[in-house]
Amino acid sequence: MKKYASLLLFALLLNGCDDGDLKVDTIDFDEVTSTSCDTTNTLVYKLKSQEALLLQMLPKSIINEDKDTIVYDIDNTTYRVLYRAYNGEVSRENICGTIPPKTPSVTEEWVGTGGQIQIITGAVYKTPAPPDGHTEIVGYNHNIIFKNITFSKPSGPQVEAEYPFGDFKTEITPVIVSFLEADNAKYCPEFKKVFNNNTSNSLVIENFDGTNLIKNEDTPTGFPRTSLINLNATTNNLYYRTYNGNLPLAANENYYCLEKTPTSPTVQSTWVGVAGVTNVSGIIEVTTTSNLKVFKHQIVLKNATLKKGNNTFKLATNFILGTVTTIAP
Repeated sequence: MKKYASLLLFALLLNGCDDGDLKVDTIDFDEVTSTSCDTTNTLVYKLKSQEALLLQMLPKSIINEDKDTIVYDIDNTTYRVLYRAYNGEVSRENICGTIPPKTPSVTEEWVGTGGQIQIITGAVYKTPAPPDGHTEIVGYNHNIIFKNITFSKPSGPQVEAEYPFGDFKTEITPVIVSFLEADNAKYCPEFKKVFNNNTSNSLVIENFDGTNLIKNEDTPTGFPRTSLINLNATTNNLYYRTYNGNLPLAANENYYCLEKTPTSPTVQSTWVGVAGVTNVSGIIEVTTTSNLKVFKHQIVLKNATLKKGNNTFKLATNFILGTVTTIAP
């Protein structure tokens, strides 16, 4: 009897030996962080010890901008979803390598043949927030879900009404508005512009209400002249612009003091000031002091927000645009 029991145990052990092939019934990557092969994000993937979940898309399908939902159709050509199981440890080189290693081998593959890729994107801000009150967008979180996806698998087609791929994070260089010469702002009364700039960016208030804000009169202590950004939508329009090249020196007013903004260097991006709310946000304050006939007008933006598309960031709570100098006749 002992002899037969030993033979039975030996048979069970033989059947239980792992030949290296992974048997797959369901795919679960909920706890796995996604990454990509390069900065184009055309191949985003998740890896487990012997499994890979792959999402291949056209370049620029991942958009670094707040978006409610972007939808792409899975066509197994330009937008592909693949699940693969391997007979050994899988690594980045198996996914991204120009010449993938010979091992491990794929033992099972599920191919997405239909359905949709849905991506919802939100900005990620620097934490903790800087003490001066400004905010910095340091990246974006892209939540990816497969809707009504059909997997073609060895055992036959399988449809998932909703399969979460999960979050994919991208990093960007944050926009930080600051000027090397904070006191050296310029004013073009004939073109209603006040501005400050660095080598490749500028902060400009166009349609500036200089008649009411820049006066050759001292302001009482603690009582600056005030107005709002985008007052009535046609006055005090605030723009932060970055450029694809170097700007003229700040002293070269001819670049800015024109009716139309020059086209060279070309503008890389434009952020627009959000309309101000009285006593709350988007406030322009001008404090004037004088010495003889020379008047100094310090321009401060309080609780100002800039917007591009659905993206927003805040300037410092009390942001000094600069100081404008005028001389009384």
